[in-house]
Amino acid sequence: MFATLKQNISYSVRTLLKKPGFTATVVLTIALGIGASTAIFSVLYSTLFEPMPYSKPDQLVILWSQPGGGRNVVSPGDYVDWKRRSNSFQGMQAWGGAGSFNLATNDRPEQVQGTAWTPGFNDMLGSPMFLGRDFVPEEGQPGNDRVVILTHRLWSTHFGADPNIVGKQIRMNASPYTVVGVLAPGSADRGNAQVTVPLAFKPDQINHDNHSILVMGRLKDGVTRAQAQAEMNNIAAQLAQEFPKSNTNWGISVEPLHLNFLPDTTQRRLWLLQGAVGFLLLIACVNVANLLLARGISRRREVGLRAALGATRTRIFAELMTESLMLSVVGGVLGVLLARFLIDVIVVMLPINLLPIEANIRISMPVLLFTIVATAIAGLIFGSVPAWQATRVDLNEVLKQGGRANTTTVKRGLRRALVVAEFALALTTLAAGSLTLKSFWNLTRVDLGVKADHVLTFQLPVSSERFSDIEKIAPYYRQMLDRIESVPGVKSAALTSGIPTRGTGFGMGFRIVGGPPIDPSALPAAGFQLVSAGYHDTLGIRVVKGRSFDEHDTSNSVRVAMINENMARTYFAGVDPIGQRVAVNEVIPPGKVGQPIEWQIVGVFHTVRNDGLRDEHPEIDVPFWQMPFPGVAVVVRTQGDPTAMTKSLAAAVNSVEPDLPLAGVQTMDDILVEQLAPDRFALALFGGFAAAALLLAAVGVYGVMAFGVAQRTQEFGVRMALGAQRLRVLHLVLKEGAILAVIGSLIGLVGAYVVGRLMQSTLYGVPAFDMVAFGAVAFVLLGAALLASLLPAWRASRVDPMYALRAE
Repeated sequence: MFATLKQNISYSVRTLLKKPGFTATVVLTIALGIGASTAIFSVLYSTLFEPMPYSKPDQLVILWSQPGGGRNVVSPGDYVDWKRRSNSFQGMQAWGGAGSFNLATNDRPEQVQGTAWTPGFNDMLGSPMFLGRDFVPEEGQPGNDRVVILTHRLWSTHFGADPNIVGKQIRMNASPYTVVGVLAPGSADRGNAQVTVPLAFKPDQINHDNHSILVMGRLKDGVTRAQAQAEMNNIAAQLAQEFPKSNTNWGISVEPLHLNFLPDTTQRRLWLLQGAVGFLLLIACVNVANLLLARGISRRREVGLRAALGATRTRIFAELMTESLMLSVVGGVLGVLLARFLIDVIVVMLPINLLPIEANIRISMPVLLFTIVATAIAGLIFGSVPAWQATRVDLNEVLKQGGRANTTTVKRGLRRALVVAEFALALTTLAAGSLTLKSFWNLTRVDLGVKADHVLTFQLPVSSERFSDIEKIAPYYRQMLDRIESVPGVKSAALTSGIPTRGTGFGMGFRIVGGPPIDPSALPAAGFQLVSAGYHDTLGIRVVKGRSFDEHDTSNSVRVAMINENMARTYFAGVDPIGQRVAVNEVIPPGKVGQPIEWQIVGVFHTVRNDGLRDEHPEIDVPFWQMPFPGVAVVVRTQGDPTAMTKSLAAAVNSVEPDLPLAGVQTMDDILVEQLAPDRFALALFGGFAAAALLLAAVGVYGVMAFGVAQRTQEFGVRMALGAQRLRVLHLVLKEGAILAVIGSLIGLVGAYVVGRLMQSTLYGVPAFDMVAFGAVAFVLLGAALLASLLPAWRASRVDPMYALRAE
C-alpha cells in the first residue's frame, strides 16, 4: 500500500512539473480560496468560539438592570444590595468609565484612557498579574484610591518595562498615584483603557437612581445561571418593594459574559463574511475542476495507453486523485501564508471596539485544523469528477483516434455547467459586495443635522471632586469658555454634555406636564443634553421653530428647553410644542438624580444623529447654566484648519487650569470617519472578496472558452473554408460565453435575494431585493464574461483554414 502511494506521489510530482504553468495556475487559485477562508475563519473563531482567556470563563456572567424587558447599566445602590443579598456568586464586582488621564512621563505628558473597577475585579476574572497585585478592599474607599494598575503595553512603552515599577509613584491629572500592579500581556493590551484606578463610591453616590456602572459576577461551583437568575428575580422584587420610586418594574438579567457586548449585527456580519469566502472557495474549486477536466481530455491517450498496459481504473483514479490532493496541499500551504498576511491586514484595518478585546485573531490550532479539512475537501471536490471522467475512456476509441483529443458533448456540457455554477456563485458574492456598497453610500448621505466642517471637539476631564461647592461649577466654566472664545481664529464655542453621533451624555425619562399621569417606572425616555448658549449655532444645527438658548437663560430665569423634530413628531403630533412643559429629574453632581423639574419648551431644532448614524431618537436640550455639571465637552468652530488650533486652545484652557489636558481632541470630520469605520471595514472585505470572485469567474470563462476554441479548431477551419466571415466566428464564440454568463446570473439572482434577506439587519436603506444593485452586478458579470471570451474568440477568428484542415 505504501509502495503504491509512493509511486503515485512520485508520478504526480513528475507529471505536475512537466506543466508548470498549469500547476502554478491551479495552486494559486486554491491558495486564494483557502487563504481568504482561513483568514475570515480565524476572525470568526477567535470572536465567537474561542474560550475567553479567563479562569473557568463559563462561570462569568454580566448582571444588567432590566427596565420593562430591556437592559440598562446598574445603579451603585442596586449593585451594593445585589452583592450583599445574593448567595449564588463567588464574587460580584463593578466597573465603569474613568475617562482620560493626563499621564506625566519622563518624555512628555500624554493622554491615556482609563477605567475604574472595584477591588478584587481582576482576581475574580482569574487573570494572572504580570507584576504586583489587584486592588485590596481598603483601596476602594474614597481617600485611599490613589493607586493604579497599568497594562503591560503601557508599562513597556512608557515606563521602559521597569521591573521595579510596583510601589513607585506616577503623576496622573497632577496627582500622585502609586503603582500596585501590571496586568499580564494579552486582552487588556488590545483595549482602549491603559490604566485602571479603584472604583470608590462616596456615600451620596450609593443610590438607586443613577444607573452608571456595569456589574460582573462569577457563579459558585455547581450553581447554574438559571438558579442565579431565580435568586436575582427575588432580590429585584424585594428592592421594588423597598424602593418603589426607583425600582418598580425593574428586573435583573443574568447573562453569559461571552459575546454579551458584541451586537447581533456584528455577529451576523461575521457569518456573512465567512459565507462570502466560502463561496469564493467554491468558485476556486469549480475553476480548478474545469482546468482538470480540460487537462483530462488532453490526457486521454496517456490514460488509454496506461489502461492498455494493464492499469486498472481504480489505480488510474487513485493516481489522478493523488495529483489533485497534492495540488490542494501545496495550495493549502500557500493559502496559510496568504492567510497570515490577510490577518495582519485585517488587524490593521479593524475598527476600535468592533470586536471584544478577548478576541486574539491569529492562526490557532483549531483554525489550522479548519484549513487542513478545507484543503482536503477542496481537493476531493475539484479532483473527483475530473478523475472519474478521465477513467471513463473507451480504450478502442482512444487508440483509433491516434491521440486526437476529441471530446464528447457530455463532457463539454459538464464544463459549461461548472462555468454556470461559477457565475451563479460569483453573482451571489458580488451581490453581497454591492449591497454593502450601497448601504455605505446611503450612510455617507445621511443628514447628520450638523455642519461638520471647521469644527473641533474635545473633552475637559474635570473631576467632580474638583468642586466641593456646586455653586462654583458655573463660574469656572464661564471663565473657561470666555478664554476659549478669545483665542484668535475661533468663530464660536460652546459647552455640551455630549458630542454628535456619540450620545447626549444623559438618557432621562420625561413626562409631559398636563398630560395623562404615568407611572414613574414607565416614563418614556429621551436623550438629555446640557448645552451652553451658541451650541446650535456653533454646530450649524437649524432651529425650525421658536428660538435657541441665549445668555439670558441662567439659573435665575425660567427653566427652558429645546426638543428635536423627532420628539415633536412623536409626542406633540398636532400640537404646537412651543410653550409646552416637560418634567425631567434633576441631575446633581457627581451623579445623583434629584426631583423632577419642569422645563418650558422654547424651540424645536432639526434632529441631530446623536446615537450613531443609523437611528434618530427624541432629544431634550437644556441650558448648561441652568443645570451645570462637571466634565463636559467643548465644540469650537474655527475660521481655518481646526487641528491647527489645538495648541492655542490648550493654552487657553491651561490659563484657567494649568494641569487640565484636552482629552479626545478630534474634528467633527474625524468623528464621522470613525463612525463609518465598521461599515467601511465590511465594505473593504466584502468588496475585496467580490472582486476576487469576479476575477476567478472571468478566469473560468476564459479557460473554458480557450479550451473550447482549441478543441474546435477543425470546425472553425471548415466554417471559414466554406465562406464564414471572421466576425461571424467571433460572434459565435462571444455568444457562447455570454449565454453561460446570463444563465449563471439568472440562477445567481436567487442566491442574491437570499443574501439580501440575510444582510438586512446589517444594511442601511437597502431592500432585500435591490434591482438596481443586482442589475449592476449582473451587467458587470456579463461584461467580464465577454472580456474573458474576447481573446479566445479573436483566436478562433484568426484560424487559418488550410492549417486547421492539415492539422486534422
